[in-house]
Amino acid sequence: MVGFTKAVQSLFKRWLRSEDGMAAVEAAMVFPILLTLLLGTYDLGNAVLANQKTIRASQVVADLITRNSSVDTAMINDSIDAGELALEPFPTASFGVDIVSISFDDAGAASIDWRETQNMTPLADVLTRVAALSESGDGVLVVATEYDFEPIFAGFLINTISMQEVAFARGRKGATIERN
Repeated sequence: MVGFTKAVQSLFKRWLRSEDGMAAVEAAMVFPILLTLLLGTYDLGNAVLANQKTIRASQVVADLITRNSSVDTAMINDSIDAGELALEPFPTASFGVDIVSISFDDAGAASIDWRETQNMTPLADVLTRVAALSESGDGVLVVATEYDFEPIFAGFLINTISMQEVAFARGRKGATIERN
């Protein structure tokens, strides 16, 4: 029995001194951290891309509407559809747009001519935002877009990231854009 005990003790001591499995243990400890960093970087990259596409969507809608001196509902809806296309390949269910045509009187005071809002809360301070752009007898078109980005891997930490962009544009063929 003494020989067996010494053999077990010897085996145990050799096992404690052995470094054969050290790399596997270190890899097992570092792998979850590296995987988290990799997946977080993927989500962060997609969030930055979605934000750029939200900016582009507001600019596309503003550009398409200001090409005409007057627009109707079909033209506005087509412009909004083009804004949604600017978000591809991201889903557009949470995409919202607020289009506001503003004119300035001879004293430079701003007033809303017409407004079209879809799938978002209208901007409350739109007249304040255009105060610096006021020119008597002129106008400006304000297009605000909202998008809620849902991360794929970080969804358990962050539910959605809300993005909003506001674009300002002047009419190309007239001081204001009329709505038919």
